[in-house]
Amino acid sequence: QDTMTAIRHRVPVARAGRRLFPNGERHLRTRRALSAIHPPGLLEETLCVAARCRFDLLQDLGYQYPHELVPEGHTAQSWLRALVEQGARERWPGGEDANTRALIEKELALIRRKDYESYFLTVHDIVRHARSLGILCQGRGSAANSVVCYALGVTAIDPARMNLLFERFISEERDEPPDIDIDFEHERREEVIQYIYTRYGRERAALAATVIRYRARSAVRDVARALGFGEEEIARLSRSVSAWSTDSPAADRLREQGFDPDSRAIRHLQVLVGELLGKPRHLSQHVGGFVVSEHPLHTLVPVENAAMADRTIIQWDKDDLETMKLLKVDVLALGMLTCIRKALDLVRAHRGRDLSLATIPAEDAATYAMIQRGDVVGAFQIESRAQMAMLPRLKPKTFYDLVVEVAIVRPGPIQGGMIHPYLRRRQGLEPIDYPSEALREVLQRTLGVPLFQEQVMRIAMVAADYTPGQADQLRRDMAAWKRRGGLEKHRDALLSGMARNGYTAEFAERLFAQIEGFGDYGFPESHAASFALLAYASAWIKCHEPAAFSCALLNSLPMGFYLPAQLVADARRHGIAVRPVDVRHSDWDCTLEEASPGDGSLVDVGGAGGRVAEGGAPPQPALRLGLRLVSGLHEAAGRRVAVARAQAPFRDLDDLAHRADLDRGALAALAEAAALRGLAGHRHRARWQGAAVERQMPLFAGVAAPAEARIAIPPPSAFEDTRADYASTGLTLGAHPLALLRRALRQRRYARARDLDALGHGRRARHAGLVILRQRPQTASGVTFMTVEDETGMVNVVVWCDVAERQRQVFLESRLLGIEGRMEMADGSRHLIATRLEDLSPLLRGLATESRDFR
Repeated sequence: QDTMTAIRHRVPVARAGRRLFPNGERHLRTRRALSAIHPPGLLEETLCVAARCRFDLLQDLGYQYPHELVPEGHTAQSWLRALVEQGARERWPGGEDANTRALIEKELALIRRKDYESYFLTVHDIVRHARSLGILCQGRGSAANSVVCYALGVTAIDPARMNLLFERFISEERDEPPDIDIDFEHERREEVIQYIYTRYGRERAALAATVIRYRARSAVRDVARALGFGEEEIARLSRSVSAWSTDSPAADRLREQGFDPDSRAIRHLQVLVGELLGKPRHLSQHVGGFVVSEHPLHTLVPVENAAMADRTIIQWDKDDLETMKLLKVDVLALGMLTCIRKALDLVRAHRGRDLSLATIPAEDAATYAMIQRGDVVGAFQIESRAQMAMLPRLKPKTFYDLVVEVAIVRPGPIQGGMIHPYLRRRQGLEPIDYPSEALREVLQRTLGVPLFQEQVMRIAMVAADYTPGQADQLRRDMAAWKRRGGLEKHRDALLSGMARNGYTAEFAERLFAQIEGFGDYGFPESHAASFALLAYASAWIKCHEPAAFSCALLNSLPMGFYLPAQLVADARRHGIAVRPVDVRHSDWDCTLEEASPGDGSLVDVGGAGGRVAEGGAPPQPALRLGLRLVSGLHEAAGRRVAVARAQAPFRDLDDLAHRADLDRGALAALAEAAALRGLAGHRHRARWQGAAVERQMPLFAGVAAPAEARIAIPPPSAFEDTRADYASTGLTLGAHPLALLRRALRQRRYARARDLDALGHGRRARHAGLVILRQRPQTASGVTFMTVEDETGMVNVVVWCDVAERQRQVFLESRLLGIEGRMEMADGSRHLIATRLEDLSPLLRGLATESRDFR
């Protein structure tokens, strides 16, 4: 308590003074202790007071949906039906089939009985407004299970075709509103948020809160500060735990940082850190959960202004909202929607093709061939190294294969032991069998292996006689059992129900083990289908319009797994001509330019097995890097450069500085990025000339500056150029850093990425590369997947837990990493299994590189 008080007031415990409790009596006493202090009459009176407290938060809150979305002459029920019928005519121009019509009527009837019409009208209104502004959006998650949502345009997945489970969305037995997630372009989501505030008023709409809990590193920092450690010591203590750690600092790690783990202060810190882990740290803003009410929200929940302007938040989190049955719409941000919209705009402007998410050609063989090769840098959801390794093994050929691919590399299927049986069955190495004919329909599309939450729910209903409501409760308990428990009550019900219906105890036990695996992260089929739609769209654009896709990706950062250097390198590998940042040509965003004959722009046509010119098609445009990549250059300054250049080309550096109103800081940033090469020469000369530029005083406007003698300034070396490129833009179009270091690496017997291809499975190998990615999945038993890059390509590295612990500092801090290990090759995927690591970062001589680290 003292430590938490000191943390709250941002002072050490020793200086907290009267802020601390004056004694240890502030706690709840037992009834025995109370009876020793107070007479029986007073204790009995407390029960009388309690009996008079009749307010029931759940029953008496009085929450109502907003009603103003219903036009005059309609009820909420009739208006929702009118919108659904209108949407159905657009979705099925030839008329829907009998099964679809039955689903529509079933859903509308249940919505009417549960009085949810206003909820669906609210969601439809938000989506309608976003699309009226040209903002891409898509509903996902359980909303994809609803034909009504499909007809309203909330989701692009037809649940009638996907055979999705409506009870996953709304259950007759579950008395709570549905929960719809909608993804919007991440750069334009704020427009949607402000529309909701404007539509309903700040007093009737607010964002939900979320509770941020202590993890090891934040707990170490806060406790150390409360105990009076200095800032330098706090920095070293925080380095004693990794970003992935959920434990107090280990003794060995503390010694590495120069601390004695047996000292009283450190022992005290470890105990307090252990007590704080997992406890609430602070209340934050939910990523997009909106609560909207008919009446002012402050009459229902505590409301406060958010730190961000023009936002209001309530102090309840999503679990509280779910318990209290308040309407919540998740207005979420998704970078890939921004990227796809920008890419389609570029295709329309430069290639003359007017495409949308709905009109991108479906089931394209070339796209699937590219996906099967794992050539998916930048593609949505399938670009991680784990996904890239899975793609050549699973070899998606259809959209549903892509749905499986999106879902299978997840903690749930991994923990439940579902991946290898599915792959063996898909490859014909294991027979496909079904526990019964009744379950064949449930499991047929996933070859007899349950991969999705909905399948587990259906199995419970078919094999163990669960009702739809009980099946949905099973799903909820699956998601929460690691935190709150609750699965054991299902064990007996499932096992006895399956035994009653003739299923073997072995099957029942195996199914329950898989259900426990879903507790880590069970992926719903509806969610996977929504994501697979965007995965396919992004892969199609990458396959057929790689220049537009690369340009849109760079203009949509930050997002995804890769930094600009890897995205640009991938574009160049696909034959796209990439042109440098240059004030004479670059806008703030990256742009496309007409390809010149010397560019040699090529298109990857997937099935051809390599990069060849697409027959009859115009060459891909060249990609011009934008001023947004220049470190230290503000957007306003970059946009002024583009506006001034549109009026007239720049004559020289002085002309640029004066017409674009650039200060010395902006000129220095442009010079460092070599963006002034056409006006001032190489970056050394540009820095020199930029330092001499002065703002013109009004008295001397139009007077030419006196000519000065030209000073000979030597150009930078190749390595200096590369180092400056990385420092200023995060990438280089010149020689890759490791190409310049290749002689030194060859002397250390480190092979190039390309050379590893010639090695067979199980062969020993040595490789060195820039670390661009570290990923430690929650269920990988401490295994970290790393990606390293050299001048010939990228290599996937697997670092087992014992190697990472034994060489922890090298593993975490190296930017240029040497790896000794053995090659592992299977079904077209390639990994280097590390047995020893070496930090080669000193060879970089100050070259600034970054890695993306995920958990």
